Amino acid sequence: MLIRLKALIYKEFLAVWRDKKSRFFLIIPPMIQLFIFAFAATLDVKHVSIGILNRDSGEKGFKLTEAFYHSKTFEKITHLKNMEEVAPFLNNQKGVFVLSIDEQFSRDLDCGKRAKVQCILDGRKSNTAQIVLGYLSTIIQHFASELQPKNLAKENHLELAIRHWYNPNLLYSWFTVPGLIGILTMLEALVIVALSVARERELGTFDQLLVSPLESTEILFGKTLPAIAIALAEGTILLLGALFIFKVPFTGSYFLLYLSMLVYIGAVIGFGLFLSALCYTQQQAVLGTFIFMAPAILLSGFATPIENMPEWLQWVTYANPARYFLKSCRALFLKATPWEIVWQQIWPMMVIACCMLTAATVLFRKKLQ
Repeated sequence: MLIRLKALIYKEFLAVWRDKKSRFFLIIPPMIQLFIFAFAATLDVKHVSIGILNRDSGEKGFKLTEAFYHSKTFEKITHLKNMEEVAPFLNNQKGVFVLSIDEQFSRDLDCGKRAKVQCILDGRKSNTAQIVLGYLSTIIQHFASELQPKNLAKENHLELAIRHWYNPNLLYSWFTVPGLIGILTMLEALVIVALSVARERELGTFDQLLVSPLESTEILFGKTLPAIAIALAEGTILLLGALFIFKVPFTGSYFLLYLSMLVYIGAVIGFGLFLSALCYTQQQAVLGTFIFMAPAILLSGFATPIENMPEWLQWVTYANPARYFLKSCRALFLKATPWEIVWQQIWPMMVIACCMLTAATVLFRKKLQ
């Protein structure tokens, strides 16, 4: 049995190595995707265009306007002349929001009254609007603190000291890149396994496997082990890119990371083998892969927190291995998570891997009969 299995594994590696296109697509596209997604998949808000309607002729209104010029977030500031220009400015998406300063702004502040400013946000970009609103609130609070008398500031002023653990500079790439390792590794593992059986069916070599002394279980092992080795190599390349190109710090255990990655790849390959057993052509395999990938990425917590999803959809995420690997990968990168916590993410992936590999074996045997 071992000799037959070894020969099949050797054949699978040769099939990938001798195909120049396969070698190219296994190495170059993952690195390109890592660069593209790392820079494109970001929630950082930069170079924002805004509008300011300053109807106040006093000193305080001009100082508030100058505060926005000192912020690196707001790149282009357009000064509006009247309220009639606000609607066209936002409708034509020339800016994210318009800050309206009332005529009585400086007078109210000089008299010790509470002055108000109005912020009109473009709700079509809801996420950007919320983030920009936070920047706006910070600028106005800083402006208000500078206007406060020094003697009053010493008595009643409350100073908030902020410290960000694990990511002191709030670099979004530190959050995105570890997640991309899981997403891109899943994509490569799925494509390798799903296309291997479909390709042999199209070429006619799959019939040769059926008439060989190999059993169905041996064929599955022969398809699984090379895919695991190739996916681990892909994950290693992505890991090196995260460490040396994007400079994401790794504070955990490499052993735990590779153990998590091994179990994760096993679970993903179970889905891939299940798809390959259903498909007869490479086109069907590719379509099946992307049908699975889209919800798997959305339900993994890569871009949006799982806690924000509806409760019934949160239960669906428990069947997604990417949910667990992304948690363990990000925790090992930034938090130096110990074994006890990482194991809580590993054992569910083991259960998913066993269930999917068993289901793929049963379906594979039915197809061979």
